[in-house]
Amino acid sequence: MIGRGFARVTAGPFAPYQTAVIRIGFAMTWLLFLVREWPNRHALYGPDGAFSLDMVRRLLGNNGAFSVLVWSDGRGWFELVYALAMISSALLMIGWRTRTMSVLFMIGVLSLQNRSIFLGDGGDNVIHLMSMYLVLTRCGQVWSLDARRARRAAAAGAGDVPGRDVTGVLLWSVLGLVLAFAQLRGLYGLEWTGDGPFPHVGWGLALWGLWLAHGAWWWVRRYAPGEPRTVLNTVADLAHNGALLVIVVEVCLIYATAGWYKIQGGRWQDGTAVFYPMHLDYFSPWPELSSVLAGSGLLIMLITYGTVIVQVAFPFTLFNRRLKNVLLVGMILEHLSIAVLLGLPFFSLAMVAADSVFLPTNFLRWLGARVTALRYRLLPGSAPRSAPEGAPAMPEGGAEPAGGPGARTQESGGGHTLVG
Repeated sequence: MIGRGFARVTAGPFAPYQTAVIRIGFAMTWLLFLVREWPNRHALYGPDGAFSLDMVRRLLGNNGAFSVLVWSDGRGWFELVYALAMISSALLMIGWRTRTMSVLFMIGVLSLQNRSIFLGDGGDNVIHLMSMYLVLTRCGQVWSLDARRARRAAAAGAGDVPGRDVTGVLLWSVLGLVLAFAQLRGLYGLEWTGDGPFPHVGWGLALWGLWLAHGAWWWVRRYAPGEPRTVLNTVADLAHNGALLVIVVEVCLIYATAGWYKIQGGRWQDGTAVFYPMHLDYFSPWPELSSVLAGSGLLIMLITYGTVIVQVAFPFTLFNRRLKNVLLVGMILEHLSIAVLLGLPFFSLAMVAADSVFLPTNFLRWLGARVTALRYRLLPGSAPRSAPEGAPAMPEGGAEPAGGPGARTQESGGGHTLVG
């Protein structure tokens, strides 16, 4: 039994479609947020913020958080970091060099949010956590430029062995030089030990470890076929599947704790909790619509009790696929209504992106096929001559599974899902 379980966990990355939606959803949410806050960026995260550079450094020193914005208080440095955060979000969303962009996306999220840590809300906390989890996932298996490049290489007969990849090597080298320069300058937050992402592991050690791992991955795939490549591929699958499990547990904890805290509130018990935020100017972007809904006592009661029931019950329905899908639709509709009625679009987008880990694989494949067909109809010249757009590409490095080149594709396509 243990052997079968280990073989299943290491046979390939679980839920490639769900992971791709998570990547796209969180990258898009963060990018849209940065675009919206562009006029306010200096007051939120820049030199005009409420906290001085010295205060932020002392705060980060106490909680082990990381931010490249504390390296300098200059406006030029802030503008560069903000622009790179937007660029890395856009590139991660479309799936260009997803391994590298996931790390840069994480650095951008941590740097900006940790510069003004008291300005965030629940949606910011979710993006904060997911940015770190995405680094460990193989989120470019489908619906990415990396997947398209892998399909074209396979169609050309190159298989999964990378070519010269001048762009990748140059990007890796430049980032290594930047990290080395920052380390030699002794810039703040790049300690080798201390409390960083893990206890007694500093952010300097973690970032160097990621840089070396990416380089080793490419070198083994190109120059060391056989057992070394199989071992690294197995480790990558374990990291991906473990991170995906953490995401599932994280989302369940968010809903379980939110639901059980609501049960303890008197307003939630008497069915009137939803009534009050609809009468706050700050949470009423559409006052007329809020007034219409708030005028129905029965509707307010149903929404209040329904919210609590869905949040408390959802973690217990994961092993009943049909019931889980029904409650999942309810939660997504709940977040969409929060975005419209309460004016919290980015919180809602972040939670919908987190919920997507539970979406059924067949639905995502159907949705991908419809989107692809629409794209080919609008842009006839973009139709491929090889595998369809929605098909999982060969993993971003690693040996073929037992059974030949088609085995991993079949497993990644629909067999390996956590809850879908």
